[in-house]
Amino acid sequence: MTIDKRILFILPLALSILACTCNSQEILFVPTPTAQTIPSPVPAAITVTVPMPVATPTPLPEAIVAELDAEDALLINLYQRASPAVVFVETMIEQEGTQIPLGSGSGFVIDTAGYIVTNNHVVEQADALQVTFVDGSVASAQIVGRDPYSDLAVIQVDVPPQRLLPLEFGDSSTLQVGQRAIAIGNPFGLEGTMTVGIISALGRTLSAQVLEASGYFSNPEIIQTDASINPGNSGGPLLDINGRVIGVNTAIRSTTGFNTGVGFAVPVNTVRRIIPALIAEGTYHYPYLGITAKTYFTLAELAGPLGLPVTQGVLIDEVQPGTAAAQAGLRGGDREVEVMGATLRAGGDIITAIDGYVLSNFDDLIAYLVRETEVDQTVVMTIVRDGEELDIPVTLGERPDANNGQ
Repeated sequence: MTIDKRILFILPLALSILACTCNSQEILFVPTPTAQTIPSPVPAAITVTVPMPVATPTPLPEAIVAELDAEDALLINLYQRASPAVVFVETMIEQEGTQIPLGSGSGFVIDTAGYIVTNNHVVEQADALQVTFVDGSVASAQIVGRDPYSDLAVIQVDVPPQRLLPLEFGDSSTLQVGQRAIAIGNPFGLEGTMTVGIISALGRTLSAQVLEASGYFSNPEIIQTDASINPGNSGGPLLDINGRVIGVNTAIRSTTGFNTGVGFAVPVNTVRRIIPALIAEGTYHYPYLGITAKTYFTLAELAGPLGLPVTQGVLIDEVQPGTAAAQAGLRGGDREVEVMGATLRAGGDIITAIDGYVLSNFDDLIAYLVRETEVDQTVVMTIVRDGEELDIPVTLGERPDANNGQ
């Protein structure tokens, strides 16, 4: 079995703007290929609120129960309730009339209509999909929609509703570092594997490369966990101690391709926002500002060398022609300077707030645009230009569709 070691182009949720990021560490895709690897607003009627699983845990013998502590019993119960919702996703391509195995990953059922959440990178190259449930039953699946920026996708199976035991969604805005995190998936094709850890960090920013002329994107709200995540876990759920989905396991940071205790998951509140649109339209419409900013220096570090009047905010490097930022008259740098061994563009506007929300850095701007705005919405950017503070209205555009030309 070979393991795909492509550099991960991960999660640009934040994707309403362009981000130039500098990160030399290797991030690897999580899916496990098989032996042959081939190189808008959401409609109100669509929801992803689902009941708790109806799976009934099998009672344990009294002798075993007597030996368990409270946490053991809780985790056993959680696995028995949640694992029926977790599926093994196998992907194939068509070649001369024959289906050839491509790779595999994980997914989980979100309702009784047969919708299953997984990662975009698990299914994006597939011509055919096959889903295996925990009881060994197999069903064909179709791609309903996918979003390369968030690395999320929805597939659907046609099976009787009574066979589908959906998971409940939690709320990632309430998560705390240190609380339990449980991953269920199919690492290395080992179906139904559960690993337990904690939330190691919140609000991580991972750079993402989507193959577009428009640039780089990033997501600043990623969950970091030390629950063991390996190739094949992609698309599986990250759960809290009550069995609620808090994220979708997506990537590991590793130089070997294997777990080193640093895994990443797309937060469930992102799933709540993206999945209904994928079900309704097959794609998600992101607001788009159209600026780039160098993120490897903080504004506090640049304030002295560049003579900036503020130490927090976003220094615009470039404004992309024809975008919302350009139409609003935002300005990028007008000259190149050498700062701390790097070449930067100086003289651009500094964005210090959006709709009154004070920005510390570029991640704050990204997070606000993703969480709080939509296409065609007008926001007010507070900027500092030549030492003067100005309020500039900006009507957000729509980011180009990453599915085109992929």
